[in-house]
Amino acid sequence: MALRDLLHNLPEVRAPAEKKVGFNVKLKWTLVILTGYFILSNIPLFGITEGSLARFEYLAILLGTSFGSIISLGIGPIVMASIILQLLNGAQILSIDTNTTEGKKFFQALQKVLAFAFVIFEAMVYVLMKGIAAQPGFTGLVIFQLCVGGLLIIFMDEVIQKWGFGSGVSLFIAAGIGWRLFATLFQFIGPTGGFEASGHVLAIIASVINGDGTGAARALFPILTTAALFLLVVFAQSLKVEIPLAFDRIRGHSVKWPLQFFYAGVIPVILVSALVANLQLFASLLQNWLGYATFLGGFSSAGQPDSGLAFWIHSTPLLELIITGSFRWIYAAQAFFHVLFYVLFSVLFAFFWVTTSGMDAQSQAKKIVNSGMSMPGFRKDERVLEAILKRYIGPLTIMGGVAIGLLASVADLLGALVGGTAILLAVMILYQLYRNIAQQHAVDMNPALKGFFGA
Repeated sequence: MALRDLLHNLPEVRAPAEKKVGFNVKLKWTLVILTGYFILSNIPLFGITEGSLARFEYLAILLGTSFGSIISLGIGPIVMASIILQLLNGAQILSIDTNTTEGKKFFQALQKVLAFAFVIFEAMVYVLMKGIAAQPGFTGLVIFQLCVGGLLIIFMDEVIQKWGFGSGVSLFIAAGIGWRLFATLFQFIGPTGGFEASGHVLAIIASVINGDGTGAARALFPILTTAALFLLVVFAQSLKVEIPLAFDRIRGHSVKWPLQFFYAGVIPVILVSALVANLQLFASLLQNWLGYATFLGGFSSAGQPDSGLAFWIHSTPLLELIITGSFRWIYAAQAFFHVLFYVLFSVLFAFFWVTTSGMDAQSQAKKIVNSGMSMPGFRKDERVLEAILKRYIGPLTIMGGVAIGLLASVADLLGALVGGTAILLAVMILYQLYRNIAQQHAVDMNPALKGFFGA
């Protein structure tokens, strides 16, 4: 009882008084929080040493953050808290009925407490293990700044959930990827602060002017790969299997229950990419500590893996190697193992996520029955519906896991801008955001559509 009292009195963002927030209000708060996110991402941490952040660059894309800024923790604490609670609840270790209002509030409050704990824990780990190295005497101050930034991200996410479109987690990831993509294309300031055509678009123009065909090809092919991946993901997003269902109490009224091709979403490839990034990070820290490389991997002075497991699961841009004439057959073998690793673990994580997050056939059948629906032409029985759903959910989980793992790994090998996984994330998030905005705008223009959308 004391725990519930504590959870009910946590600091929170005030919910809107009206049941449904209007389109203009949602748009205003989404833009306000997005502007705040970009401002915070450009406020540097005070008291850290230079050159301690490069190894985190890939992980920063997945966490929707900018390492070295006050929001270096990004969405990490929120995601970790959410995943742990969903797994515990899905495995019935915790018994929280999120279908009820009270259960949903309790789950969200518990998630916020866990997110607060992860903010403190991750801030201490980053600084004390010198991932973000503090200057002598500034350790406590750097940890404090990271905690403040982490708390701000949690409350900004809550503002988006209650007053804006979608969730702050998705918005921050998409914003971070979009900013990196824009900078990669149009960057014109070099490391020394002077003018340099380092962006791919400017590099193409400079190479054409100078008659450098190799330079133009190196800058052009990543753009073409990214565009092709974008189109493929948009096409795959539209693929789905529709299960016909009928309402028990409303004769003649039916709906279609959509099962997306990417049934487990982008979660599997996020987990695989995070696994690869953390394996490489741990192998690098281990090499620095021991003074020699281990079976987990060895790294060159430039920070690139050159031996061990870290090398074989790493992606080296093959097109760039071919264009520059530095291709070796060992990179083809590395590419094979990179793709194999991504595909196998994407399928494994897809099954794991579907089973533990309530997306399996049994949970979906129970949800359909509890909604007062059944499949026309079949006996109204949860077991019958579960058997039918198994025919689709199992194959979709496998095919979706294989497809998303293949897309991400091949895009990495072809040198997609900001990485294959990042492009997958951005496209899926923006597609979902577009659907939310279009639906809200349609409801505001025609209130009669509220019932159709369940608004």
